[in-house]
Amino acid sequence: MGLCADGTVVAVGTGTSGECRVGDWVDVVAVAAGNVHTAPNTGRSHSVGLRADGTVLATGWNGDGQCDVASWRDVTLVAAGWRRTLGLVRDGTVLAAGRPGEGACDVGRWREVVQLACGDWHSVGLRADGSTVAVGNDRRGQCAVDAWRDIAAVAAGYLHTVGLTRDGRVVAAGDRSAGACDVGTWRDVVAVAAGSHHTVGVTAAGRVRAAGGNEHGQCDVASWRGIVAVAAGSAHTLGLRGDGTVVAAGSNEHGQCQITGWNAIRPPG
Repeated sequence: MGLCADGTVVAVGTGTSGECRVGDWVDVVAVAAGNVHTAPNTGRSHSVGLRADGTVLATGWNGDGQCDVASWRDVTLVAAGWRRTLGLVRDGTVLAAGRPGEGACDVGRWREVVQLACGDWHSVGLRADGSTVAVGNDRRGQCAVDAWRDIAAVAAGYLHTVGLTRDGRVVAAGDRSAGACDVGTWRDVVAVAAGSHHTVGVTAAGRVRAAGGNEHGQCDVASWRGIVAVAAGSAHTLGLRGDGTVVAAGSNEHGQCQITGWNAIRPPG
């Protein structure tokens, strides 16, 4: 998904569940794409949009109620994961819709939250004081973030969580088998994203770093320049240039990298 400067939204991919039906969305200020954890080609994903008035749109597969967000109000940020949608309310509390099974929707007690991230089976919140909280499946330690401090941003993948510190370093928790947590040497980073098994970071100079699984070329981003934001899917990576154009690397099996022609894409935040 891409958010255009005029508040409209573009999308590419299979669209078999309606997750790409965003052509009539307007006045949108943020977007989030849910992911498919189950077997490939199931077409079970959804898309979420936040309007300027604090209401929320959703389209796509709704088997667990992850698109039941029409009643939400005063939302300032949205996140989407596997069968789940989170919304950050203006007062720092968090709303959740979707699958309750793994506990990733158990965010009702969170307070003073300023940012959210959805992994496959876990949810992460960043508090105003730079501390972090996580709920959901923790079988690989992906929720072991309570000790983190001075965090400026968070991202969540399949079985790992990434935090960007205020001084530009990156920390990680969770599954280390694919190398997605090998970010300890990164410095001068200003933004991070987490795919299923890889992690991506943007430096202040507009360069991109990547670590983790690269079976589809999703980490082949070293040549990118002038990048201001990144997004990571299951096996692909997107980079937003300062001029509003987009570059892509990784799997294009479902057309998710067909972003040629996208322009005037708005950076997050």
